[in-house]
Amino acid sequence: MDDIRRVRPEVEDFEAYSPGLTIDEIKARFGLDAVIKMASNENPLGTSPVVQKVLCDKAGLAFRYAQAGTPRLAAAIAGHHGLPAGRVVAGNGSDEIIDLLIRVKARPGRDNIIAFKPCFAMYRLQARLCGVEFRQAPLGPGFSFDPDALLALADENTAICFVTTPDNPSGYAPPVAVLERLARELPPQCLLVLDEAYMDFAEPQEAYSLLPRLEEFPRVAVLRTFSKMYGLAGLRLGYGLLPEWLADYCLRVKPPFSVNILAEEAGLAALRDDDFVRATREAVRRGREFLARELGALGCTVWPSQANFFIMDLPAGAALDAKGVFEALLARGIILRPLASYGLAASLRVSVGNEQENAALVRALAEVLA
Repeated sequence: MDDIRRVRPEVEDFEAYSPGLTIDEIKARFGLDAVIKMASNENPLGTSPVVQKVLCDKAGLAFRYAQAGTPRLAAAIAGHHGLPAGRVVAGNGSDEIIDLLIRVKARPGRDNIIAFKPCFAMYRLQARLCGVEFRQAPLGPGFSFDPDALLALADENTAICFVTTPDNPSGYAPPVAVLERLARELPPQCLLVLDEAYMDFAEPQEAYSLLPRLEEFPRVAVLRTFSKMYGLAGLRLGYGLLPEWLADYCLRVKPPFSVNILAEEAGLAALRDDDFVRATREAVRRGREFLARELGALGCTVWPSQANFFIMDLPAGAALDAKGVFEALLARGIILRPLASYGLAASLRVSVGNEQENAALVRALAEVLA
């Protein structure tokens, strides 16, 4: 190979992320006028009208650079959670914070990172890109977490332990006692990162999250996002609540303008819009209950979830497997998430939609299963 084409060996076997067909592509392929997307765990109510107005009002600022480190947003997030602003690092989605933590905390060729399997693909991909060993422990029955299995993977070179709660793709959230145990028993150099992208939907949160007691656990970091509850997935805004020493290191190496000025304004507005949060939480609660009842009546198994999505298994003896049902629903203009990439080829993940979308899924699935 020519020298100019030489790249890092970690990169050579990478494959680009495949997001699937867009709504417009599905419309064109199947001749549809409308498509319902229940595959990406997006907010069923869309984006808050309050935030939309702020984005329109602030659009004229798009030519300006954002303030490096987004201190106004950091202060607002800190106030929202009752923590010092020095603990907050905002990023271009929580993906950027995951990438920062791995690059700052884990030493290539020496350290390792541990997580459950399956888990969010970003942990594995970024660890691999950074030349850091990635170890995984299997989930227990019913997608439960086995802390013993995870602790058994850790050693004196374990830099980070990632735990997603509520978990993706199952929506399972472990009791807070499990997280407390991990925080206390992981090796002293290991940072426990609790990825709480969907924690806003869990009820009651104090039963599942260490965030209200973060000051008790100096080796714990929490990740949150504006993509789900706040409906800002397209603007890419997330944040980490980190030990202050680690936040300082991350801010030193983080690109200064990775959070754009409109995302920052949207985040500030979203934190003030309590009515939209309440409406979203209620819509998800009602939708989850409706879908569990109606899909269960069709013979499907709906796994319990504390998130805005859940795993669905098809009835025993169904004529179509999960892939066939996915494709049949796609032809009817409804997108679900197949889970073969998670090692769950017999299951589908369903994002809770609005009332009309949820009802349309039930009707379409009844046709497919019939």
